[in-house]
Amino acid sequence: MRDVPATSPTDYTARHLSVLEGLEAVRKRPGMYIGSTDSRGLMHCVWEIIDNAVDEALEGHARLIEVVLHPDSSVEVRDDGRGIPVDTVESVGLSGVEVVFTKLHAGGKFGGGSYAASGGLHGVGASVVNALSERLDVEVDRGGKTHRMTFHRGEPGTFDDSAGVSPASPFTPFTTASQPTVVGRVPRARTGSRVRYWADRQIFPVTADFSYDELVERARQTSFLVPGLTLRIEDRRTGGAPRVEEFRHDGGVVDFTGFLAPDPPVTAVLRLTGTGTFTETVQQLDEKGHLRPREVQRDCVVDIAVRWGRGYDTTVRSFVNIIATPKGGTHIAGFEQALLKTLRAAVEANSRRLKVTARDARIEKDDVMAGLTAVITVRFPEPQFEGQTKEVLGTAPVRGVVARVVEKELEAFLSSTRRADREQAGLLLEKIVGEMRARVSARMHKEIARRKTALETSSLPAKLADCRSDDVERSELFIVEGQSALGTAKDARNSEFQALLPIRGKILNVQKTSPTDMLKNQECASIIQVIGAGAGRTFDLSQARYGKIVLMTDADVDGAHIRTLLLTFFFRYMRPLVEAGRVFAAVPPLHRVEVAAVGRRAGEVIYTYSEDELGRVLTQLQRQGRRHKDPIQRYKGLGEMDAHQLAETTMDPARRTLRRITTADEAAVHRAESVFELLMGNDVAPRKDFIIAGAHRVDRESIDA
Repeated sequence: MRDVPATSPTDYTARHLSVLEGLEAVRKRPGMYIGSTDSRGLMHCVWEIIDNAVDEALEGHARLIEVVLHPDSSVEVRDDGRGIPVDTVESVGLSGVEVVFTKLHAGGKFGGGSYAASGGLHGVGASVVNALSERLDVEVDRGGKTHRMTFHRGEPGTFDDSAGVSPASPFTPFTTASQPTVVGRVPRARTGSRVRYWADRQIFPVTADFSYDELVERARQTSFLVPGLTLRIEDRRTGGAPRVEEFRHDGGVVDFTGFLAPDPPVTAVLRLTGTGTFTETVQQLDEKGHLRPREVQRDCVVDIAVRWGRGYDTTVRSFVNIIATPKGGTHIAGFEQALLKTLRAAVEANSRRLKVTARDARIEKDDVMAGLTAVITVRFPEPQFEGQTKEVLGTAPVRGVVARVVEKELEAFLSSTRRADREQAGLLLEKIVGEMRARVSARMHKEIARRKTALETSSLPAKLADCRSDDVERSELFIVEGQSALGTAKDARNSEFQALLPIRGKILNVQKTSPTDMLKNQECASIIQVIGAGAGRTFDLSQARYGKIVLMTDADVDGAHIRTLLLTFFFRYMRPLVEAGRVFAAVPPLHRVEVAAVGRRAGEVIYTYSEDELGRVLTQLQRQGRRHKDPIQRYKGLGEMDAHQLAETTMDPARRTLRRITTADEAAVHRAESVFELLMGNDVAPRKDFIIAGAHRVDRESIDA
C-alpha cells in the first residue's frame, strides 16, 4: 500500500498506514533480521543456511557439509541430510521447498517432532536469505530424484540460463502453480540439499564480501561441537587453485577446550556433563492449526569442558544447540554462579591447608575465572534468544539446570580420592587463593604507590632511588643487579628522570611458582609496588609510574640469567608493559680499549660489546698502525665501571644502546609462551632435550666461568 504524506496531525488516518506482505518486510528492514547490511550481515546469511545443515547433523542425518565460495560472488552450501521436503504442505497448498524459502516463521522446528534440539528456531533464516538474494537456487536429492527450484528476490520462477548461470539471466515468475522441477535421478539412498545464492547488491554494498577466514573459524568450531561431522570449506575466488580446508574432530568439547587453552595447565580438561528438566508454557498448534498454550516438559543436556592454566586470562565460549552465544545468557549465569559457589566452599573447607584466615578477603568471581578456559554447551528444544541474531540466551530455567550440573560434577572432582584428581584439585585451590591474594595486594599497591608530593610521605621501598620528575613519558626505572652497581649507577644517572631499584641477585622463577609465592618474594613485591600498576589480571598500564623499564644486569652468564628471570616475571605478570614496548634491556660494554695517541691524532677510548667486535677493532687498529694499551679492560660487572663510563655507555640517552623487548604479533606471544615454559617451567625433560640438542654449538672457551 502506498504511503500518503500527512500535512497535519489531524490528517493522519488509516490510509497513511502501510502493510508489508510476505518478504517485503525483510527487504524493507533487513537489519531487524540479520543485524546489519555490511559484511557482518552478509556472513550472517551464510550462517543461517549452514546452521540448517548442521541441524540435520545434530539429529544424526548428515555427516558432511560443504561450503563453496564461487568466483561470481555466490556461495553454495551442500549437505547429505534428509533433504528439504518437496511434497505439498496441505495448509497452504505449496511445496515444502517453497514454504521454507518464501514464508516467514515456517519450518520443521516449531515442535513438530522433526528436531529435538536445533539452532534454527524462528523459521525465518532460509526465507530471509532468499528475500535478500538477487537469485537463489535450491536442489534437493530425495526419493531417487533431484528436485530444483529457483527464486528471484524471494519470488519463485525460472531463469533462462542458456547464456550461463547468473542472477542477470532472464527471469520468468510463476503465475499459476509453482512446484519444484525434477531435473535428474540419483540412487534412492542418496539424500541431501544444495543451496546456492547471490546476495542482492541493492541491499548489501559492493564492498561487503564473504570472509574465508571467518568461514574456516566457524567450521573448525562446529566440527568440535558436532563430533563426527566433516565440514569442508572451498574458496574458488582466488583465480588459481582453490583454497580448501576440511575439519573433523571426534573429541567434542574436551578437544575444543584443549585447542583454545593459551597457557600451561594447572588441571587437565575436566568434563562436566548432566541433564535436567524444566517446564514452560508454550504456544503450540492443535489439530485445527490454532495456537493454544500448553505446559511442556523440556529436557536440557549440559556438556561443559573446563581447564585451568597458569596464566590469568579467561577464555569462555558458550553455545546453545551449537549456536554461539558470544554475549552469554542464562546458561553462562548458571555456570559462573555454580563455579563460584563450589570453589568458594572448597577453599573454606581446606582453609587450614591453604593457610586462609578470617582476615583474608573472600574469594570472588575474578579469582576463580583467572586462567580458566571453558566451553559451555546446552541443548534443548525451542530455546528463547534475544533477537534473530541469537547472541544471548533468555530461557530462564536453564540457569538452574546448568548450575546444578556444574555444582554436582565439580564437587565430585574436588572430593575425588584418585591421586591425580587430588593433586590437581590442590593445585587449583592454591591458584585461586593466590589469585585472591594477588588481587588484594595489587589493589593495595595501586593505592599506596601513587606519586607523592613534597608534603606527603612515600610508602615506596626505602631502597628505591626515585627520580624527581612526575612526567611518566619521560621517566625511566632502571632495575639494577646488586648494591655495588647501584652505587655507581647513582652517580651515573640523571636524577631528574632516572630512578634506580636494586635487586639482590636472582629473583624468584615465577614460571614455577604460584601467585601467592610470588607475592611473598620481596624482590617481586618491590617491583610491583614501585611500578604501581598492579600485577596479573589487575594490571593497569595507564597507572604505570615510569615510561621505560630498563633491566640493567652484568654482561655475564649470571647477568643473562637474572635478565631472563626478570623477563619471565614481566611477561607473566605485566605483559601489557611488554606488549606496549616499554620494557628494555640495557646493553653494557664487554671491553674498554684505550688507544694511544699517534702524532697529532689524540688518544681515544673504544668500547666493544662482543668478542667478535673486539677482534675487528684490534685488526683495524693494527692496519692503521695504532697501538692500544695492555691489558684490555674486560668488564665482568657494572660495578667495575666508573660512573662516567657507565653513564656514557649505558645510561646517557644520547649515547647508550637499549634493546627493546616486545611482541610483534599474536604468533610471537605464543612463541614466547612456549620458550618461557621450555626454559623456565616445571617440566625438566624438554629442557634437558633442548640443552643436549644445542650442546654442540657451545664454545667451551667462551664460557665465562
